[in-house]
Order: sequence, then structure tokens, then C-alpha cells
Amino acid sequence: MAVLVSGAGTNMAALLYASRLPGAAYEIVLVASNNPDAAALKLAEAEGLATFALDHRGMDRAAHDAAMDTAIRQAGADYIALAGYMRVLGPDMVDRWEGRILNIHPSLLPKYRGLHTHRAALEAGDTVAGCSVHLVTRDLDAGDVLAQATVAIRPDDTEASLADRVRIAEHQLYSRVVSKYVSRPNDPAWLLENIRRLALQLPETHERESHGSPGWRVGSEKSGKFFAYFADQHHGTPHISLLVKTGSMDELEGLIETQPHAYHKPAYYGASGWVGLILNRPGLDWDGVAEWLQRSWRSVAPKGVTRLLDVADEF
Repeated sequence: MAVLVSGAGTNMAALLYASRLPGAAYEIVLVASNNPDAAALKLAEAEGLATFALDHRGMDRAAHDAAMDTAIRQAGADYIALAGYMRVLGPDMVDRWEGRILNIHPSLLPKYRGLHTHRAALEAGDTVAGCSVHLVTRDLDAGDVLAQATVAIRPDDTEASLADRVRIAEHQLYSRVVSKYVSRPNDPAWLLENIRRLALQLPETHERESHGSPGWRVGSEKSGKFFAYFADQHHGTPHISLLVKTGSMDELEGLIETQPHAYHKPAYYGASGWVGLILNRPGLDWDGVAEWLQRSWRSVAPKGVTRLLDVADEF
């Protein structure tokens, strides 16, 4: 995780100390800032973290983003957490890190995007305020909200007093959401949800359990044929995998020999030409998963049904 900051860095500190607890799902490899004088950088340095600072003043936004991006990649980060980073990231930067940039925002989104959120909540007469962790998209504070924490507004609250309590909530929420989000590639329930969504997009497909595993068939309930199974560490393997049909045993053996990090030969199914596509691994290509599902589906689907997919692909 790389953390981008502009000021005091209290949320960065909360993320850092949570990352050092037993069982933490992430580590911070870089703290970077557009403000070379940010107090957060001094704290990060004192804690032994790598830092990078580049003043954005006088720089084109895209050029500054590109420099930050280079530093982040050189540090080996897989995700970015914005923690009081007071620069709007440009579209190229957001697109390069799509789905891997998180932000903590001091309001209950979609209420009060942008600045002065506590003032807006008080002026609106709200009885609760809070904070939101969301994915960063091209539109400001408009990405999917991953979690929120609420904070009561007292009759005597000022912007400052409300901000102090919301900040405490932020420190509790951010690290928990980050841990859960980056752990998804090893979460069987999340992986199954994504496989199910992709499989059921294929024409005339339905789900049926087989030998304790979720499976997907094409065709009718009576005569449908299986084209994929979800296997969660079955038969002693460490893998969470998608089982799909290959074209031949030679292809199966070739995949396993040349890409052992991505494929394995599943017990029982492997003898019939099924390969295990390993899901719980870094850098999983979901487009590639979708292509394997479609290919396996085509291998057993009736010709009349495959034409439905061909027509859909044309559009």
C-alpha cells in the first residue's frame, strides 16, 4: 500500500499502526506527498517508512501524477490509499489504478462531496455526520462506497468539534476497510460471487451443485452439461480454483508445465481434461477468467445456443 498525504497524516498513522498488528492484510511501502513540508512525512520517516515528496506548484497535473505514479510503482505498491491528499488525481492516474485507489471522506456520501463537509452538515440541520471509505473514480467523491461510520451531531457542535469526533471515526474505519478490501483475492465467498456473475451471463446457463461444489451447466435442467466448477481447496490443494475444460490432455499438461503459478491439475477432474485455473493468486486477470468460462461453455453448449452468444458478441 502507498499512502498519499498532504498534511498532518493522522489517517496515515492509523493505517500504519494497524498494519503492524498481527494478522494485518497489508503493509505500507511508501508515504508520498505533494507537500514537502507535510508533517506526515516526518512521522513516516521516524517510523522507518520510505517517503517521496514533490511540490505540485508550477507543475502540470498530469506530469505531477506521472511522477507520483512512478514513485508508487518503484516502491512495489499494489494499492493506493488517499489520506488527506489535497490534490484531485487526473483521469489517466485514476484509470491506471482503477479499483485500487481508496479514499476516506468526512461525510456520509453521497451527501456533501468536496470540501467543508462539516459546515454543510451543520447548516442542513443534520442529526448525524460521519465518514465514508470509497473507491476513487474520475468523478470527485463519487466512487462505490465500501463502508461508513456515523457520528452524532450535538446541539452545541461547531465545525471544529464535529471534525474532531469524525476524525476519530475515520481512524477506526479506514484500516478495517482497507484490510477487508485487499483481502478479497483470498476470500472464497468474494471469488465465488465473481465467478457466479460471469458464468450466469452466458446464455441458457444455470447453477447446480455437484459433489459439494458449485457448478454451472448450459442447457436444460434435465439435459444440461457442466462447463465449470468452483473448487475451494478441495482434496488437500491450497488452491481456490475454477475448473474448466481444455481442448486436450496435451494442452492441460502444457499449461501446468509452463504456468504452474496459474494452473494445476485437479484431482479426478484432471484425468478428463479439466484444468484448475488458480484464483487466489496475485494479479489475477478477470478478463482471462471470463474468456476461459466462455471457451469451456462453447465446448459443451448446443450449436443453437452458441449462436446466441455469437449474435450478442456482434453487438
